[in-house]
Amino acid sequence: MGATAGAVWGRAEQQDFRSRVRGTLLGVAVGDAFGAPVDGLDLDGIREEHGAEGLTDLATAYGRRGAVTHLTQLSLFSVDGLIRAQVRRDTGAWHPPTDLHRAYRRWAATQRDWGPDLRRKDDGWLAHEEWLYVRRDAPKALLLGLGDETMGTPEAPKNPGERGPEAAARSAPFGLLVGWEPQLVAQLAVECAAQTHGHPTGYLAAGAYAVIVHGLARGESLDAAVQRALALLVARPGHPPVTEALQHALGAVRQGLPTPARVTELIGEGTAEGLVAASVYCALVGEDVRHGLRLAVNHDGPSAATGALTGGLLGALHGETALPPAWLAELEGRATLLELADDFAMEMTQGPALHGPAGSSPGWLARYPRA
Repeated sequence: MGATAGAVWGRAEQQDFRSRVRGTLLGVAVGDAFGAPVDGLDLDGIREEHGAEGLTDLATAYGRRGAVTHLTQLSLFSVDGLIRAQVRRDTGAWHPPTDLHRAYRRWAATQRDWGPDLRRKDDGWLAHEEWLYVRRDAPKALLLGLGDETMGTPEAPKNPGERGPEAAARSAPFGLLVGWEPQLVAQLAVECAAQTHGHPTGYLAAGAYAVIVHGLARGESLDAAVQRALALLVARPGHPPVTEALQHALGAVRQGLPTPARVTELIGEGTAEGLVAASVYCALVGEDVRHGLRLAVNHDGPSAATGALTGGLLGALHGETALPPAWLAELEGRATLLELADDFAMEMTQGPALHGPAGSSPGWLARYPRA
């Protein structure tokens, strides 16, 4: 699996790309944090707790406002794995799914260890962030899929019956590989999703979501990005539930004013394709980012995952400055998110100046070891 030649990076292009990278990661996190307090509640329960309009502002989850779940944690490790793949390419080793699997295994260690083990120099800086060593209701499929060194693949996936949205919700960073062709982005997302979510619906929804983010990060409209994802999915076995869900989302846009009932209908059984479709719908019909996220969390389905998926789309589409500043101010881990986003943008635009045959930055290799 290889990348295409990247874009020519002038200053304006670099600044736009960095804004979209920041927007995507912060968008995933803020949507996740917004939905977390009402995750597991139906609409009646949300209204009973937060009033007739439902949840309209950050609320308390895990003992604080702005707390994120495992969905954000894993998205961070997706970025870490992608940077490590680029750095390790200098050695002649180029298999990004392996680097992502190692990154996800580092996340799995945060769910069982008390804190960072500074003796593990190959962990890099992200795994030494103490705030990530909190357990935020990660489902069993994630812990089982990453519980040993065997890497699931589409041919031999982990958890072959698993159709949940978690793999899709950690796949936004794959869409930020703007120098790659869309079919390669889809393939990488599918291969990495199969490490924990082995049902075709689970991993194809992740591939579709990554391709949609990819289109947005390259400046396409959301509708055009969805159409591209649909065109790529058709060639893949097991695609009908995912393509039908996305087509249903596009059709729902023309069916009148958005309602919680329409979002709930799109979510369906709460599996990956329904949540990706609902996030596309919320991002398309939202009057602004805040309205889109409100639609994404006030319904009868999983609020944190739908919020995270919608936030990733809106952040990639509009960049960081469109996100609600008051929510960002309280967002757990914001400094880490921004640092990682800027590292990713720098690696993708300035990689040869950081590492390569001509010489490497010791500081960069300490942050992102080649091992």
